[in-house]
Amino acid sequence: MTIVRVVVCGDEGVGKSSLITALVKERFVPNIQHVIPPINIPRDFSDSRSSLNSTILVDTSASNLSSLQYEVRQADVIWLVYSDHYTYERISLYWIPMFRSMGVNLPIIVCNSKLDLQTSSDISVALNEEFMPLLKDFKEVEACIRCSAKENYNINHAFYLCQRAVTHPLSPLYDYKDASMKPLAITALNRVFYLCDRDQDGYLSDEEFLRLQQKCFHKSIDITELETIKTTLNSLMPDCAGEKGITARGFLLLNKFFVESGRHETVWGILRAFNYTDSLSIDEKVLYPKLEIPRYSSVELSPLGYKFLVDLFLLFDKDNDGGLNHHELERLFYPTPGIPKTWKDTNFPRSVVCNEQGYVTLQGWLAQWSMTTFLDHKITLAYLGYFGFESNTSAASTSAALYITKPRKFKKRNGKVFRAPVIDRTVFNCFIVGASGCGKTSLLEAFLGRSFSNAHSPTIQQSFAVNNVELTGGKQCYLIMEELGELENAILANKEKLDFCDVLCFAYDSSDPESFQHLVEVKQKIAYLDSIPSVFVALKADLDRQQQRSDLLPEPYTRTLNISPPLHICSYWNSSLNELMNHIVKAASNPRIATPGLEPEPTEQEPMINPFTIGCGAIGFMVIVSALYMQNFSRR
Repeated sequence: MTIVRVVVCGDEGVGKSSLITALVKERFVPNIQHVIPPINIPRDFSDSRSSLNSTILVDTSASNLSSLQYEVRQADVIWLVYSDHYTYERISLYWIPMFRSMGVNLPIIVCNSKLDLQTSSDISVALNEEFMPLLKDFKEVEACIRCSAKENYNINHAFYLCQRAVTHPLSPLYDYKDASMKPLAITALNRVFYLCDRDQDGYLSDEEFLRLQQKCFHKSIDITELETIKTTLNSLMPDCAGEKGITARGFLLLNKFFVESGRHETVWGILRAFNYTDSLSIDEKVLYPKLEIPRYSSVELSPLGYKFLVDLFLLFDKDNDGGLNHHELERLFYPTPGIPKTWKDTNFPRSVVCNEQGYVTLQGWLAQWSMTTFLDHKITLAYLGYFGFESNTSAASTSAALYITKPRKFKKRNGKVFRAPVIDRTVFNCFIVGASGCGKTSLLEAFLGRSFSNAHSPTIQQSFAVNNVELTGGKQCYLIMEELGELENAILANKEKLDFCDVLCFAYDSSDPESFQHLVEVKQKIAYLDSIPSVFVALKADLDRQQQRSDLLPEPYTRTLNISPPLHICSYWNSSLNELMNHIVKAASNPRIATPGLEPEPTEQEPMINPFTIGCGAIGFMVIVSALYMQNFSRR
């Protein structure tokens, strides 16, 4: 239940208690007690625009300082009342400095009471010489209003302003001193414009504006009203609106106009429809919705997620060249904090398929997001929130764009535990293990369709490549290939990281006689590697093959492990490369065939007569009997 606490402050005799009484009784009461006890005002008591459940009004006495300060510390908003020049001067000299010294940072609504005792010239002075300086000099002051308890004038509106100062605060939006919108508000409204500009032409068309109106306020406006808005904008600043629609500059100007005309709840209606909080940050529940991931499950993009990302790519590929250049990427990521840090860490776009100009293709774009979702789904969720993803099932949740796979299961044979086959996954990751210079980097480059280069530089940091792999039968999967660099030993010794690995690719240089020994030593050092599905590959098959100087030779070694012998491939032999990638994915999806040391399933001898034979014999016998019966029946 939302309860707002309004504390009424001011010097003695300014009419605080009379204002409260006139609000509750809806009429002036001449003889009232000095300090009125707290009053609970029910929802929508004074104004149908209020969205609060209830409001508590607390009267105070300036002579009881300890009680006053206690109530101020419990307050959500301060209703500060003055009635003459002396009490007005006390606002800046005493009241606001006192609130600041207490360390409270609350919105203040200043009320000039006893309007019935003032002349028309006094009212003009109050507006020009009293209200404006307060609004400009004190950021705490959100609004100023003139009231009269005796004439019951503006009491309800003053109360509404107190409520609005909490529900729709002005201070995050507008700087009275500079008469301008604040930077965070501008950033938020620019993002709203970006998300509503569905065709990204730089204008909010009539259709887009009406869709924004419906989303934010659940009601529409007619074309005449929309044309009035455009005319008003152009009168404030030329070329802000036209036949194509309202420009980004015009949209900001419109919201500034709302604020300056006292309608900042309209601006908040827009911002909150796009999940902004009072601090003008996007709601954490939108960026990071609660998502329970069972142990041994992985996270992938759902069809909804893939469709959203495909549409996003096509929308920003303005030159229709099939790739996103630097400018297009920058524009695409405009409503976000920028390209994710993890992408930069994986050397994007070098981690995916690019076109000849080096621009990321749709294939590479989807692959990168598949890898991001698999490695850290929270990043994907946050960016879907920034991009404004919505689903028909839940507009506020980005989790509809993700799919959680079934937990990986384990089986046991002859005392050895191994991973069971998986059927619902389409993203797998593979760690490449091998000695420096054996060709791992060239393998990753070839996987992304890049030309072979003789230049060699040792891999220091982890290096990633992700691409789709087409399996037999046409099924598409994404494979993440990860070169471990100098962190190889540390990563392989980390059981938790290995549990996150689907398959290990042990690579050696078939032209280097010392290369295979590195793999033998790694496996001897870390026994847990035998629990991970493994694939061996001999790289640089185009060069002369050398006898490996190792106690254990490749083919006999893999036979002792009961796994397939090494595949001999060359980075620019496409057929052998495709064979390797298929082999890796099959090992990841059906770990039984590639788990080292796992004895093969025994081949069962066919029985003399198996059930299928019995079944076929029985069916044949029935056919013969039926035929003979029909033959005898026809003779009769």
